[in-house]
Amino acid sequence: MFLLRLTSIVSFWTVLDLICEVSSFAIVPDKKSWRALSMSTTDEEKKAAPELSNSIGKSALSMNITELSEVLGGTGRAKIVWDFFKLGLDPELFFGSNCGLTKEERDDIVAMLPIRRQNEVLGKSAINALQSANGDGGIEMGIATLSSVHTSNDGTTKLLMNLNDGLEVETVIIPWDDRKRSTLCISSQVGCRQGCTFCATGRMGRLRNLSSDEILIQMYYANKICRVSDIYAIDNIVFMGMGEPSDNPVAVKKACEILTDRQLFQLAQSKVTVSTVAPAPESFSLFEDTPCSLAWSVHAATDELRKKLVPTTKYTMKELQMGLVDTLKKRTKKLRTMMLEYVLIDGVNDRPEDAEALGDFTQEIIDLVPNSKIMINLIRFNDIGHATFQRPQEENVLEFQNRLLKKNITAFIRITRGDDESAACGQLATKKLKI
Repeated sequence: MFLLRLTSIVSFWTVLDLICEVSSFAIVPDKKSWRALSMSTTDEEKKAAPELSNSIGKSALSMNITELSEVLGGTGRAKIVWDFFKLGLDPELFFGSNCGLTKEERDDIVAMLPIRRQNEVLGKSAINALQSANGDGGIEMGIATLSSVHTSNDGTTKLLMNLNDGLEVETVIIPWDDRKRSTLCISSQVGCRQGCTFCATGRMGRLRNLSSDEILIQMYYANKICRVSDIYAIDNIVFMGMGEPSDNPVAVKKACEILTDRQLFQLAQSKVTVSTVAPAPESFSLFEDTPCSLAWSVHAATDELRKKLVPTTKYTMKELQMGLVDTLKKRTKKLRTMMLEYVLIDGVNDRPEDAEALGDFTQEIIDLVPNSKIMINLIRFNDIGHATFQRPQEENVLEFQNRLLKKNITAFIRITRGDDESAACGQLATKKLKI
């Protein structure tokens, strides 16, 4: 019943925040979550974890209105279910016999629904059909449980979810005061096999892919937390959490379709970004017709430096560049806008010659792809305990950006968010927390 109880624990969050007198805290509202948080996953259990490679989820969360209508026996029923999903609520529990909410609490939830469906209910047959689709325990117990929530001093909020096989995955909510909206950083795998030397996730190795259900449950829980804790609503998704999306393309593509469906999560295609380190030139074409923007975690413009930062690299930068060019040419003009992400590491790839090489590399893409708009996102290296890598000097970061701007290349410096709770770029790596 964690789903329903969470709708009325806002005061609990406020009190706990006052007790701590800081905004760094962990919230684990129910006993099951406490038990899940104290469990340890052995190496043997990890090896035995089922592989869900390229898996399309089977729950209602991975179904569009047409698909869910066939399951529930009506379009109206399917729309009611998705009204609740968008709020981070499980309709199976809300309309079930063991709801546990007061009339006032139920009325508050109903008031959040579209007016035309506020008086509609799910009957017993629809609830039974939903239970069959979602499995035991509904959406939350059937896919993943929310085991902890940590908020950093700047408001960045990291969610830790416990999957059914005992593995864990993280997702991060990043609120922006200037536009009164939040960005959600989503994971596509538990771990990652690409081994980027500046990334904590790469140290985990790839434990397994996430199904589309397990990707979408991150949005579901994030919407829940935003609603009950007064965080700005999410209007932007970036697949920049744990994992390499091109190693799990089918599930990622399905998730993007659900996220951008105008009857489901209703995000604009330009507001969903899939970021790949591009293990191969074909990595980009996997998402050629996916309703999303693309980003390339490039981090270097020369073969030698790329190999140092991404040791699993097997292709030249020219080969990868042409893979991107070929894909962008086949995309709509609106989706030819993309980012090149570049983590700046002191004395490694933040030198003047690195900026010049990156500027030239970027200009080549712009020249080859009509109507393209390429932006460079400069990211200061965040500490992951690396023996030699250090955060770049601020003057070098600004100089790097200026060199790009002088070449008429659009370049932004990303504001570091959530580093005090290991929620910043490159710091995501699941680990058991001590209580």
